[in-house]
Amino acid sequence: MKFSQRIGKEEIKVELEKEGISNELRNSLWTLILELVINTRSNQKRYQEYSELSIYFRDLWIYFFKFPIDTLPWCYEVVTEHKAIPIVRKWFFESDWYLVYNFIEFSSSYNSEFQKTCNEFLKKEMSAYRFIDGKLIEINSKDEIIEIENAIINADKFKSIKEHLKSAIALLSDKQNPNYRNSIKESISAVESLSKIITNTNKSTLGHALKQIEKKQLIPNNLKTAFSALYGYTSDEGGIRHSLLENSVNVNIEEARFMLVTCSAFINYLLCKL
Repeated sequence: MKFSQRIGKEEIKVELEKEGISNELRNSLWTLILELVINTRSNQKRYQEYSELSIYFRDLWIYFFKFPIDTLPWCYEVVTEHKAIPIVRKWFFESDWYLVYNFIEFSSSYNSEFQKTCNEFLKKEMSAYRFIDGKLIEINSKDEIIEIENAIINADKFKSIKEHLKSAIALLSDKQNPNYRNSIKESISAVESLSKIITNTNKSTLGHALKQIEKKQLIPNNLKTAFSALYGYTSDEGGIRHSLLENSVNVNIEEARFMLVTCSAFINYLLCKL
């Protein structure tokens, strides 16, 4: 805690910021873009058509901003960075908070250390978002991140489980067109996939598979009962899966995130028992 906060002269943040981005965080994220993405990329042409830095700016212009390519400053097939950077910087500091996060997510793939370092700043500045598997998703606590990340890592040798979890994250984290209903479906499908692997069958439902897993003494009865009830929430007539066809149930981000975290934790639990 800073001195000014300890003496009550500066407000102490206690809530994660979900609908906005502080000036401090915006400044820090721009610094990361400069230091980890722009400044680390060579602007010298070698054996390729464009320099590393030119490729980044061309990708920004074509795939992110979707600006006409002839507005990108060039000089002998190399991007003129001292002219291109101010254009990007102006957009970055004038855009709405969610567009900035779009930009950060897009740029994160251009440096292997970016997401890890970015998460440190997001945590420090009390943002409600963190990078998980290349996507920015809303979180409530560090424990949520750990469960989701561990599930993806632990399920590395089970392709179907990993793909369902990644799809759940992608559907949940899409800020322009989130699909909470299908994110829930993918989360529960990840548990189904693991259950079928454990019981060595492709035909049983999760409810039936959980009974078989209990008989193998991998889970206690009360945990099986609890997760069966949760599965029932997604599969009965008034549940999520039925509404995938009729859109009769309103599904929000809290439910989708809860299912992703819960299913990830359950997957971690089962994998530890194998």
